Amino acid sequence: MEAKVTWQKELQFVGMADSGFPVKLDSHAGPETGVSPMELVVMALAGCTAMDVISILVKKKMTVTSFEVRVKADRADEHPKRFTKADLEYVIRGRGVDEASVLRAIELSLTQYCAVHATLKDSFPMAIAYSIYEEDKLVKQGTYQH
Repeated sequence: MEAKVTWQKELQFVGMADSGFPVKLDSHAGPETGVSPMELVVMALAGCTAMDVISILVKKKMTVTSFEVRVKADRADEHPKRFTKADLEYVIRGRGVDEASVLRAIELSLTQYCAVHATLKDSFPMAIAYSIYEEDKLVKQGTYQH
């Protein structure tokens, strides 16, 4: 895998990897024109595990109508302001979504498939939670212990 960032102006860059899709980056020190590198890290974490979990739930024939992974990450106050912890929440909406299937999908993602989680898991602690809704009614909520 290869990637590069190309300077545009000030602290604004365009990143591109092998896929060829451009991503606008900005330091957030001035007018914002893109995502910060640290935002990309948490989006990569959420996106990687989300892709695993939804593909597993679809294979298990779960009727999912919407799905998202929310991440709240805390950072150190001092430079390099690394992540110190993160909370991930899987929010699944659908009909008859089985809690055991959700837990198994999360487990498989975090222990076998998600390369981003595997890369970051020893860098800072992560708490994992899930919420299952039958459309707008919360039916199950819990945590995943890994």
